[in-house]
Amino acid sequence: MALYAIGDLHLSFGVDKPMDVFGGAWHGYVDKLKEGIAKIRPEDTTVILGDVCWGLDLNQSREDFAFVAAIPGRKIILKGNHDYWWSTAAKFYRFCEENGWENMYILNNNCYEYGGFALCGTRGWFYEEDKQGTHDEKVFRRELIRLETSLKAAGDLPKLCFLHYPPRYRGYTCPEILELLKQYRVGACYYGHLHSESHKLAVEGAIDGTHFQLVAADYIGFEPVKVLE
Repeated sequence: MALYAIGDLHLSFGVDKPMDVFGGAWHGYVDKLKEGIAKIRPEDTTVILGDVCWGLDLNQSREDFAFVAAIPGRKIILKGNHDYWWSTAAKFYRFCEENGWENMYILNNNCYEYGGFALCGTRGWFYEEDKQGTHDEKVFRRELIRLETSLKAAGDLPKLCFLHYPPRYRGYTCPEILELLKQYRVGACYYGHLHSESHKLAVEGAIDGTHFQLVAADYIGFEPVKVLE
């Protein structure tokens, strides 16, 4: 039994937005993903840290989620900034039921248990948006509430946090999110979103009691990172 994490699959089976056009690591990325997830077993759990696919709604995303559903074991999915298909958990679970897919779950205002650890998280927020004059304080505060709700739901279990946006990167920190990680004694925080040249902005390693790690698919060679046995 193992726990894996990977973000930013950016699948596009239902729409014409393949990431191959960016070249580099993204060339042939679907085949790389297939090879990377081949090690996952039915007893494993995989956390997908947002930006699952480019579909504008669940119907457009059907082929993408068929791909995700075929990954063995439990899949826990959180929202990314490009997950336009995201609506409500109830609609997502109904969508899965209609298509006969099992073992896919939404991480939103809740947490899940794995081997005595609590898996917590939310999308988070990224202040690069603010530089463009589009920062939305209400959205940011809502994400803080969702994160704390998730952490509170974990009770006394040791906590792992999964975010789409990095709570810190070179030249920037989000003090509100980092304070929550510290307050709830989060042992490790995994995040995505950073691609290509932005990889050099990643901050990893232990800081103030929390281990940080970037798990965007192109950064980790499209092979899910093993978090726990």
